[in-house]
Parts: sequence; C-alpha cells; structure tokens
Amino acid sequence: MPLTLLVLSKPEAAHLRLLEALPDEVRIVTGNQHEIFAQVAPEADAILNGFVSLDLFRDVFLQTKKLRWIHSLSAGVENTLFPELIESPVPLTNASGVFSRSLAEFVIAGALYFDKKIQQMQQNQKQGRWVNMDVDELHGKTMGIVSYGSIGRACAKLARAFGMKVLATRRRPELCDGDELVDKAYAPSQVAEMMAASDFVVICSPLTPSTRGLIGPAELAAMKPSAILMNVGRGPVVVEDALIAVLREGKIRGAALDVFDKEPLPEGHPFYSMENVLLSPHSADHTPGWTEASMQFFIENFGRFHRGQPLLNIVNKREGY
Repeated sequence: MPLTLLVLSKPEAAHLRLLEALPDEVRIVTGNQHEIFAQVAPEADAILNGFVSLDLFRDVFLQTKKLRWIHSLSAGVENTLFPELIESPVPLTNASGVFSRSLAEFVIAGALYFDKKIQQMQQNQKQGRWVNMDVDELHGKTMGIVSYGSIGRACAKLARAFGMKVLATRRRPELCDGDELVDKAYAPSQVAEMMAASDFVVICSPLTPSTRGLIGPAELAAMKPSAILMNVGRGPVVVEDALIAVLREGKIRGAALDVFDKEPLPEGHPFYSMENVLLSPHSADHTPGWTEASMQFFIENFGRFHRGQPLLNIVNKREGY
C-alpha cells in the first residue's frame, strides 16, 4: 500500500532533492504553510521535520490519524517535543551522530586556539610586531566531557590522538567500562568533580529539563583558573550570566562557544567583545553538505521503516534525547 510522507520544510531547500531516492510509490507532500497539509495530514504515515516552527509541526501532528513515524533532520529535539507527541506512541528519530565529527574538530580547534596563542599571534602580525612567545601543547592535558554520547566520543577520539587524557560524565558511567577512549567516567552528580580535574571542559549535552542550567556558578567555580570551557551542546545547559562573570574575573582562562541562550546572539552581547572567548555563530557543524548528510541518514532510516525493520536513533521523548 502506498505511503504518504509529509515533509515540513521550505520547498526550495536544495537538500530535498535527495527525496528522489525514495520509492516511486511514496506520496510526498512538501511545504511550510499550514494549509498545505490540511487535507493530507489524516493520511500521513510519516513526517520529516525539516527545521520548521514548533507551531506548524504541532498543528500538522494533531491532524494525523494513522501516523507511524516522525524524523527530525536536527540532532537536538528541544524544539520538536510537545506534550501530545511525548504522550503518543509514535516513535521519533533524529540526526544524532551525523554532525559529531565536525563538532569534535571545533573542540580541538578551540583547544589549539588557546594553547597555541593564535589570537596573540594574529594581533602581533597585524601590528607588524615580532614577539617571541612560549606556547603550550595539548599532549598530557585532560579533556573532561559533559554528557558522553556520539559528540563526546568523537571529541574523545581526537583528544586521544593528541595524547590527552579523557574524563567523561554520563547517566550510566558503567557503560564506559572497557571504553578505550575514557580514562575515568563520572555520574552526572559528579560533574563538578570531573570539571575540577580537567584542562578543557567540553559540554556536549542536549537541552532537557535535567540539563538546563546544569553548569552553573558552583560547577564553574570548580574549574582550574587555567581551564577552558567549550560548549557544542546547547546554550542554556550553561548558566550564561555565571559564565560571563568567571570570564570577566579571569577565574577561568577562556571559552570556545558554538551555542548560546539566544541565537542569533543579540547586538552588544558581552561575548562579542571578550578577548578570552572564541565565538562561533552556531556554525561549527555547517560543513559542505551538512544538510545533505542529515537527509542521507533519513533516507537510510526510511528504507528501514519501509521494510519494517527497527529504526535508528529512536529518541526517548520523555528524556528529550
């Protein structure tokens, strides 16, 4: 029996051309306006959520009657979940893992930016000044990873390549037993202890009720004055005012940030003018073909759905990841 797939996306999005790989009998309805889906939503078997508003997604979902699967092109699902979906039996999958490698490279870039004094080198170069300086190396230092999942593992792999020690927190630290990349695993309640032992603290957490504000004044106070905080998870996991305070007061060496409380970062925000902050406009994973890579994962998962096989990346809707 033919399947109906609703694609919630800007119709002109270039990555949607990959939908041509789906079987010919699949009925595909694409758009980002409520009225487009009014007649077809009750017949939908699956929904592909491609970066549209929560309002549109929820409206379409509530009109469905026989929906069997939802996939998010994004890895984070904090802007996808709502009570009716959480309570429904419809499985939700996401793009977790698709962007991990690029985010891990940003983490290493941030570590090198501070240890190799790239900013000072650039300033001296612009001023035509030859200033001999000592730089540091990553080898022998410790990276502490908050929320050890696919992104965290990618970070650990690169850290190991530089000769670094790796610590990690995860809900079930015993799952790190036998993991050759992790020297020591901690429970979430021990995050401050792990941060105190780290030269680089990498936040990889999704945004959930339990992770919002996870890294606050007490956790930041536990960090070494020489340590760097890096966030490639979600902005609100870190209490932003507390981070600004420790950066201004020099209580930590710096921060490399890809995510923020409000995006785009408002004009005049303190981060723009802080010399001890490396700021990425939530673009660390925007490599050539990044949306195509996410679409390709959806195509693979659709094949599994079509064949009745287990789906990949099923989200725990109550936990939020």
